[in-house]
Amino acid sequence: MRKLIASIALGLAAFGLLGVSHAQDAAASAPVAATATEAAAAPASAPEAAPLAAEAASAPAEAAAAAPVPNKGDVTWMMVSTLLVILMTVPGLALFYGGLVRSKNMLSVLMQVMVTFSMIVVLWFIYGYSLAFTEGNAFIGGLDRLMMKGVWDNAAGTFANAATFSKGVVIPEIVFAAFQATFAGITCCLIVGAFAERIKFSAVLLFMVLWFTFSYAPIAHMVWFWMGPDAYTSADVVEAMNGKAGLIWQHGALDFAGGTVVHINAAVAGLVGSYMVGKRIGYGKEAFTPHSLTLTMVGASLLWVGWFGFNAGSALEANGFAALAFINTFAATAAAVLAWCLGEGLLKGKASMLGAASGAVAGLVAITPAAGNVGIGGALIIGLLAGFICLWGVSGLKKILGADDSLDVFGVHGVGGILGALLTGVFNSPNLGGPSVVSDWVTVSMVTGDAYSIASQVWIQLKGVLITIVWSGVVSLIAYKIVDVVIGLRVPEEEEREGLDITSHGETAYHK
Repeated sequence: MRKLIASIALGLAAFGLLGVSHAQDAAASAPVAATATEAAAAPASAPEAAPLAAEAASAPAEAAAAAPVPNKGDVTWMMVSTLLVILMTVPGLALFYGGLVRSKNMLSVLMQVMVTFSMIVVLWFIYGYSLAFTEGNAFIGGLDRLMMKGVWDNAAGTFANAATFSKGVVIPEIVFAAFQATFAGITCCLIVGAFAERIKFSAVLLFMVLWFTFSYAPIAHMVWFWMGPDAYTSADVVEAMNGKAGLIWQHGALDFAGGTVVHINAAVAGLVGSYMVGKRIGYGKEAFTPHSLTLTMVGASLLWVGWFGFNAGSALEANGFAALAFINTFAATAAAVLAWCLGEGLLKGKASMLGAASGAVAGLVAITPAAGNVGIGGALIIGLLAGFICLWGVSGLKKILGADDSLDVFGVHGVGGILGALLTGVFNSPNLGGPSVVSDWVTVSMVTGDAYSIASQVWIQLKGVLITIVWSGVVSLIAYKIVDVVIGLRVPEEEEREGLDITSHGETAYHK
């Protein structure tokens, strides 16, 4: 643990180091598609053999090393996935959160989600993408892509490419950057639910700028940055390529779509915020009932639909692993809804709409790191466990923590994210129906069932979880303190009682 904390402290001091190279997302292992070179090497029939040999001999040498061209199907899928993640946030998350607060604070939550998302997307294209996905050090990237420099040549009309997880397969980097922008945006928006109904709008925005810069971008870099499969050309370069990757990726942690980067990262920030901002007036004495479970159900449904882009899009290709992530997202979420409803029925005698919607989100959260890393049976088990354990997270654990986490960000996203991250190490095992993990990116060989150690992979997953918790916790604590000193975190008592819709934005969601 001392070494872990020392590594985090070193990383927080390392933001000034710059990198010079572009890199790609490393959410999980994926299959290798046949490259042009491999296709040319396939055996030909006898009549074709001579002309093919003559043509190959006369072809320019550089043709064999021609740059890969993006597949239109992959590009289309990634653009659709990007749109789906936007749907998750605005309107999905906004309506889910908005329905859970009191009517006098409905618009304030919608504003916090929509404006935060918009601001983070702008910051992402200015410097966030570069800090997360260019070469720097194990903790943070550089400024090679500042202001999206180099992603396309406007004079020549050419576009830079980003690697996927298959050798020789690429997508336009501009598409990859847009897809990842939505992840950054929704992660920051998730935090809003923890301190809803009592925080200053300006405080939300200032905190998000600080936290995005010093927590989201570094964690994304540590978990997902690597040099891509094509960089692993021979055994001689493996060590050097691994050394350029993010810290958690170097450890071998699996995070297909953001269990650590998104959910645990945001949940810890939210929990710290609920302590720092303080409890709502009347908390524990008055009933804080959701004003519109109808809107919450609509929001949860939109989250479920959009999450297919979130998870399946993280394959970065329209291939079998995208399909695996797709069906796992479907199965785990449905299982979690049933588990949460069953748990409520056993505890309270009846299942609720709020419980069903919360169960759906719990399942979606838990399957996120595992989506393309486990088999369908593993996904069902993860979903079932998430429904039960996250129900405890918003009831029993919440009482233990004593925080006014308004919309149970930590109870669902924190608990579900941790559960999913750890269980990924279990059900990734080929002996339990998982695809296993790549053991050698030069040959793209997988760890066999006999060689796969569940205990070892779970320990690797746990290290990633602990680094994320400590890093986000430290950054969040400092960021909230800065905001409190500069502009103050909380609205005055009279404004909180009147409601933030009127006092912060001068309008109301409902006219009587």
